[in-house]
Amino acid sequence: MHGRPRKSPKPEDAAASAAKAQNLRSLQSQLLANHHNHIYTTESLEVSAKLLEINPESYTAWNYRKLAVEHYLSQSESDPDSVKSIVNEELRVVETALRQNFKSYGAWHHRKWVLSKGYSSTDQELHLIDRFQKADPRNFHAWNYRRYVTALMNRSEEGELKYTEQMIGNNFSNYSAWHNRSVLLSNLLKRKVQGYFPKEETLEQEYEHVHQAIFTDPDDQSGWFYHLWLLDQTVKTEAPVLVSSWPSHGSNVILQGNRYLDVRDLSPFSSIISDTVTLPVVLYFNQAIDGVNSSTVSVESELSINKDLFWKPLSPNNSKPSQIWVTYLDLANAKLHSLEAYYVEIKLGHSHGLMSTSGSHYTHPSQFTFKVCINAAEAEPVKGGKMISWRDENYQGCETLRQESDPVDQVTNEDDHMPTASNWRAKTIANEITLFRELLSFNDYKIGKLMLARLLTAHDSVLSPFANKMVHADEVLELYSDLMKSDLWHSQYYKDEHSLILVQKVTSSMESLLRHCYRDATESACGSVCLRLNNLSLSRMGSFEKLLWVQVLDLSHNELRSTEGLEAMQLLSCLNLSNNKLGSFTSLGPLRLLKSLKVLNISYNEIGLHSIDTTRYLCSSPLSHTEEIDSDHDDILSTSVDTTNYWEAFLIFKGLGLTQLDIMGNAVADEKFKSFLFKVLPTMKWLDGAELP
Repeated sequence: MHGRPRKSPKPEDAAASAAKAQNLRSLQSQLLANHHNHIYTTESLEVSAKLLEINPESYTAWNYRKLAVEHYLSQSESDPDSVKSIVNEELRVVETALRQNFKSYGAWHHRKWVLSKGYSSTDQELHLIDRFQKADPRNFHAWNYRRYVTALMNRSEEGELKYTEQMIGNNFSNYSAWHNRSVLLSNLLKRKVQGYFPKEETLEQEYEHVHQAIFTDPDDQSGWFYHLWLLDQTVKTEAPVLVSSWPSHGSNVILQGNRYLDVRDLSPFSSIISDTVTLPVVLYFNQAIDGVNSSTVSVESELSINKDLFWKPLSPNNSKPSQIWVTYLDLANAKLHSLEAYYVEIKLGHSHGLMSTSGSHYTHPSQFTFKVCINAAEAEPVKGGKMISWRDENYQGCETLRQESDPVDQVTNEDDHMPTASNWRAKTIANEITLFRELLSFNDYKIGKLMLARLLTAHDSVLSPFANKMVHADEVLELYSDLMKSDLWHSQYYKDEHSLILVQKVTSSMESLLRHCYRDATESACGSVCLRLNNLSLSRMGSFEKLLWVQVLDLSHNELRSTEGLEAMQLLSCLNLSNNKLGSFTSLGPLRLLKSLKVLNISYNEIGLHSIDTTRYLCSSPLSHTEEIDSDHDDILSTSVDTTNYWEAFLIFKGLGLTQLDIMGNAVADEKFKSFLFKVLPTMKWLDGAELP
C-alpha cells in the first residue's frame, strides 16, 4: 500500500498476530452476547472498552456503549457526580481508542455524541484536538471535530480563521487547514459580517494569501484547491437567474398537426410542432431552485387554457429543487383558428417563493412572450409517415438558408433585466491569468495548465454570462488536449472538459451553430432542422440551455457514456446515439422524460456487454429503482411482458411512444430482447431499419 512492498511475516510475528486475532474474536463474542441480552454491568463495559482499544472501528461496540450510557444516565439523573463519572469514562474510552487510531470515524462520532448529551464541559476538548493536530496537522477528523466543538463553545469564526492562518503558516501543505478556512469564510461572507463585506475586498486578500503557497511550491496541491474555491466564489452569482426558456422571447410556434408544411422559406430555427394537443414550456435557471408553481409563475394568454398549471422538475428522479422546470399547455380545447396568432406571456419573480438551494431568492422579475399559430397550408395530410435515415447524403446544409433568426438570442432570452458582467470579476480573473501564464513560463506544471484552462473559461463566462461567447475557446481546447497526453491517469476528466468546451464553442454564435445544422432533404422529419454534433469525439454533452429548440439531434460516432442533460430538450423527437460507449439502459435514464421522442437510434453501443450496472444499483430488481411504475403497466408486469431480465429497458421504454428504434450492434440485441420490445413498444413501426408487419 502507498508504494511500500509487502513483506512476508516472520514466524514470531505470525504467532503474535494469531493470538491477537483469537483475543479479538473472544472479545467480539462476549460483546455480542452482552448486547443481545442487554447486559450493561461494569464487567461487560470493560469488555467493550478492551475491544475498542484493539479495534476502534467496531461500530457495534460504540453503539452498545451508547445504549449502556443511556441506561446508566436514566438511573442517575438526580446524582450529578454519578453523571459526571459516566461521561468522563466515555471520554476516556474514546481518547484511548484515538491513541490507537486517531483517524477512527467511530471514535470521533462517539465523542460528538457524548458532548451532545450536554453533561460535559468543552474546555478540555480544544487541548485534546491540539494534541492530535500536532501529531498530524492535516487530520481532517480532528478539524471536523474542532468545528463541532467551537460551535458548541460559540467561539467566533474570525478567531478560528486566524487559527487556520497560523496552521497554514506552519505548513502551507495543510489541505485540511485550507478547507477549514473555506468553510469559515463561506459562513462569514454569507452573513455579510463586518470586515468581510463587500466580499470583493476579502477575496482579493485571499488571492494574495494563496499566491504565496502556490508560487513557493507549485507542485503542492493544497493551495491549488483553495484557489479553485476562490475562483468559484469570484464567478458565481448568489441570486438565481433565468438564463433561457422555450419558447424563447419573441418566437413563433407553428402547430402543423398531421399536415406537411413547406419549410423552404422558413428560418432553419422556426419551431414547428406536430403535436396540437400539448405545448411544453421550459424554464432553465443558472442554478437549482425550488418553489416553481402557478403562484410564482403566471401565464397570460389569448388561448383558452387552464392557468393553474402544474410545474414539474426535469430530473431523472423528479427531485426538487431543480435547474430545469417544465409545464404543458393543454391546447385540446383552445379552439385555434388558422388565420390567427395567439400570444402567450410567462411572468416569474413578481411574487416571493422562488429560492435556490443556498437560500437566495429570485430577485430579477422577468417575463417572455411568444406567439402560437396553426399551419394554414392547404395540403394533403401526411399518411403513414416515413422511416428516418441518418445517412449523410440525406441532409442539406443550412448555411445558405435564411438566417434572420439568431438561435443564440432565442435560447438565452438575454433581456435588459439580466445582470451584466462584473468589472471586478473580469479584472480579478484577468490578473490571475497573467500570473499563471508567468508561472507556466518557468515550468510546464500540469495543475497550472488545468487552472489556466479554468481561468480562461471563467473569464469568458464573466464577460458574457448568458451569451457564452468563447473568446479563449481554442486555447482552452489546446490546454485540455495537452493534458490528455501528459496526464493519462486523469485523461477521462480532461476529455469530458474538452467536450464541454467544444459544445460551448459550437453553440456560442449563429455562425458556428449553422455549420452543424442540416435539413432532411427526404422530408421524412417534416422539415425540422437537424443539429449534427456527430464525429466530434464528445465524451460529455453540455450547453443544453442553448439547445432547447432542437427537435432532431445527431450525436452518433462520439464517445458518450451518459445522456445526462438531454431531459431539458423537451422538443426532441428524433435522436441518434449510435456508435457511442453507452454501457447500460440506465445510462439512457434521462430519455424517459422526453415525451415527444419518436425516433431513437442506440445501435452499436455497449449495452448488455456488462452483466450488471453497478453504478446505480447492486441487483437487477424493481425494488432497487427510484422511478415510479405507473399503475397502467401493472397488467404488463403480471402478464404480457417478461421483464425478469429487462427491468432497466422496461423503465426506459415503457413511457415512450417510439415509432422507430435501432438497437443492433449491442450485446443485448438478441431475438428474445426484440420480442420484449414488440410488447413494450406497441407504437413501434420500424426496428433496426426494417418495417414491422
